[in-house]
Amino acid sequence: MKILVPLKRVPDPDTKIRIKADGSGVDFDGVKFAVNPFDAIALEEALRIKENLGDAEIVVVSIGNDDCVEQLRNGLAMGADRAVLIKAADELDSLAIAKILAAVYKREQPSFVLMGKQAIDDDSNQAGQMLAALLGLGQATFVSKLELIENNSKARCGRETDAGIETVAVKFPAIITTDLRLNEPRYVSLPGIMKAKKKPLEEIALSDLGVSAMSRTKILALEPPPKRKAGVRVKTVDELVDKLRNEAKII
Repeated sequence: MKILVPLKRVPDPDTKIRIKADGSGVDFDGVKFAVNPFDAIALEEALRIKENLGDAEIVVVSIGNDDCVEQLRNGLAMGADRAVLIKAADELDSLAIAKILAAVYKREQPSFVLMGKQAIDDDSNQAGQMLAALLGLGQATFVSKLELIENNSKARCGRETDAGIETVAVKFPAIITTDLRLNEPRYVSLPGIMKAKKKPLEEIALSDLGVSAMSRTKILALEPPPKRKAGVRVKTVDELVDKLRNEAKII
């Protein structure tokens, strides 16, 4: 079994983000970067599957410049077997990312793709679904529970929905995207870091994949959300209704 796990380089969740003065984008000066948390969950689940099966190959892939090597090495240190970096200089939207991942999928021919449901930098939540559509594969999204069944030919997935947990079965090959409650990613150990230095990391130019990927969307401006007013206490239900009707104007 081979599992393909995309890893995206994103600002560390604990880093304070600043918007450029002209509002054209995020100021990354001094910002620490990390593996997208949802992708780390996907990799952790792939590692657990490998530990249970005893025989599986985990390939991590990232799309970007040389800076992404750090996140790929982190994935190798967690336990992935090898890494692939698709060299791309431009900022790419979800469809462009999906097209590139589709080309990587055809090159690697994995049993299935396990990836985060979204990236915390753009929150698009589209790449997994687009990848499944481009490849014509089944998909299970927002997965918070994953179990291989029928001689590892299918996956039984518990999906997070507004109404509760929906259980679906998807036949391999497939695209599965992970939610937060699936697991808790392991910490990278020192022995893992040392082993990662000897694991293969292949770099591929975007042109060598034979795919034309260009963004069809562009960020025009960014601005912080408006500051919320301080809350107030009310003594009666009538006072609450009055404020909702006359001040908040929501009823």
